[in-house]
Amino acid sequence: MKKIAIVHGPNLNILGWREPEIYGHQTMEHINTKLKIMADEKQVKSTFFQSNSEGELIAYFQMLIQDAEPTHFIIFNPAAFTHSSIALRDTLQAVSIPFIEVHLSNIHAREVFRHHSYFSDIAQGVISGLGALGYELALLAALHYLNSKGV
Repeated sequence: MKKIAIVHGPNLNILGWREPEIYGHQTMEHINTKLKIMADEKQVKSTFFQSNSEGELIAYFQMLIQDAEPTHFIIFNPAAFTHSSIALRDTLQAVSIPFIEVHLSNIHAREVFRHHSYFSDIAQGVISGLGALGYELALLAALHYLNSKGV
């Protein structure tokens, strides 16, 4: 069975009330529930993880390759770590699990410091600015990618 990990970075645990004009009104739990339903319909196992800690995210990604049941794809919203974490980038390169970078807001329409991502050039794709729909599109793209690779 295909397995996809959905990983949320810092402050995504407070979606719904954190700057809803930028990030929308949907909570992380709502997003996860929708993705779980979509994955179940496609007979794909989905796992979910969120942390505000760079070290915990690194440990989680490393755990994915040590797990007896392989993770085939990652959907990752690095949030603020997008613009600052070389350590997370190095970890994603080391674990070699394909991933899509997701952002709720359009990072290129925001402050200049948000325009640079440490992940975009190593991701299979980037979805930015489509709100919670971006996660759903990332799941569909991940499944398309895995099917094209015969996984």
